[in-house]
Amino acid sequence: MEEFHDRLAVITGAGSGMGRALALRLTGEGCHLALCDVSMENLEETRLQARAQSQRSAAEKDAGSEPRISLHRCDVSDEEQVLAFRDAVLDAHGTSQVNLLFNNAGIGGGGSFLLAERTEWERTFNVCWFGVYFCSRAFMPHLVAAEEAHLVNTSSVNGFWASMGPDRSHTAYAAAKFAVKGFSEALVTDLRLNAPHVKVSVVMPGHIGTGIAINSAKVLRGHGALEMTAGEVAEARAEMLRRGLPVDNVPDDHIRAAVHQFGVDFRDKAPTSAEQAAEIILDGLRNDRWRILVGDDAHRLDEMVRAEPEQAYEAEFAGRMRSRQVLGGLMGD
Repeated sequence: MEEFHDRLAVITGAGSGMGRALALRLTGEGCHLALCDVSMENLEETRLQARAQSQRSAAEKDAGSEPRISLHRCDVSDEEQVLAFRDAVLDAHGTSQVNLLFNNAGIGGGGSFLLAERTEWERTFNVCWFGVYFCSRAFMPHLVAAEEAHLVNTSSVNGFWASMGPDRSHTAYAAAKFAVKGFSEALVTDLRLNAPHVKVSVVMPGHIGTGIAINSAKVLRGHGALEMTAGEVAEARAEMLRRGLPVDNVPDDHIRAAVHQFGVDFRDKAPTSAEQAAEIILDGLRNDRWRILVGDDAHRLDEMVRAEPEQAYEAEFAGRMRSRQVLGGLMGD
């Protein structure tokens, strides 16, 4: 799909991060948007920025009317909410056709299958996997109804490397992202046989500067790191001790501040910004690529895992990652 002007794009997780960045880039190209998130406040900010972007672009191009933007609160892990979201999108835009579906929503959590609370594990898996599945099911007939359409599923480097290093469990998110990758790859043939005008791409970002670390806690626990309960602080402290950090006598508020700072650093010190990621993704669609790696670290890690798959979960492999500055900010550097 080389042109996005006057197309309709549905974007999940559009209240921040890559979802917002995609919305801004697309509206700048005259694309109509249907945006969903669990936070209407964040969506309103995305719409405000998108309208400003579309007005700047229209002035530069001496264009006419602005793209239509609709906002929808939706928890993509709930199929009933997804179906209601779909119906609201079609009604708001007066169409039965959708050109682009970006299954972008995701959260982190449920690190250990053995130690994490089952509710947190399943919540993470359900958002990251069933959000993709439910939205794909709901919108597929409307992608097929369009003359040209593209399904874009966000996986992760954790879709081919199920780890965050040898000192940290990372099971729910990685399992979901592997599912997204496998589903998307299987659709390459399925769509080619049964709806060849509909394309699919799987996006595998490395470390991207988004608020996922901050937002995930709010989704899972209803509050941010600075408001963690005593029990949640104890869990965080135990995890830090397992990783060799000397925090046994550190005050609770210092633990809260450290967890919060990790989320801030994840967003602000990433090697690739959300805006850069959006540009890479849209360029991938223009070039009809079904596999889109985002960030130099994603490319380097992909090469390393393919070269040494049996060593990918060993400490020596993590050491080589650090030496090559692959996911350095997430690997304790």
